[in-house]
Amino acid sequence: MTARQFLELQERRRGGQAAEPAAAARPPKARSKPAHPGPPSVPPAPAVEPLLAMLSHPGRHWVLLMPYAEQMLTSNQRLHHMSVHRVRKRLRADAAGLARAKRLPRLQRAAIFYVLHPRPLTRKRDPGNWADTAKHYVDGLVVDGGLLPDDNHEFLFGPIPVMGTPVTTGLARMTLVVVELIGSGG
Repeated sequence: MTARQFLELQERRRGGQAAEPAAAARPPKARSKPAHPGPPSVPPAPAVEPLLAMLSHPGRHWVLLMPYAEQMLTSNQRLHHMSVHRVRKRLRADAAGLARAKRLPRLQRAAIFYVLHPRPLTRKRDPGNWADTAKHYVDGLVVDGGLLPDDNHEFLFGPIPVMGTPVTTGLARMTLVVVELIGSGG
């Protein structure tokens, strides 16, 4: 197919509209650097009562606003494995440090909800996409922070995604709600 035949084909596909000459084609726009989201904000604490109502034997509970992270992991990201490793390591260390600072007791069984506080954008959000971040926060609480004997199904119910109130400025934040499970229910 020649260049002329190609242009005629394009014109037919557009319904008779004239094709732009190749010389007049616009160069692709360079991506602009996204605007800084502003200083980190503190989201309001999530409502705990609806979360406790989902469980059959809730005990004590703790609400932990995780430290502000410039980068968190989502299911849709495509990062180099070394970048992912650095982020995972930092998330675990943040959670373990917070568990020690709050002096969380050692529990036998627990349920953990992770509440996503997204950036103030008007699109729909899927808190399940942030499970990668929640998993490493939970690993930091359980393994490094000593919250539970292990993070398998015998000791841990969750982490369960919940959508929270958006932050006013800054990047997304995450709150963990740790609920002690008493008895055989969960």
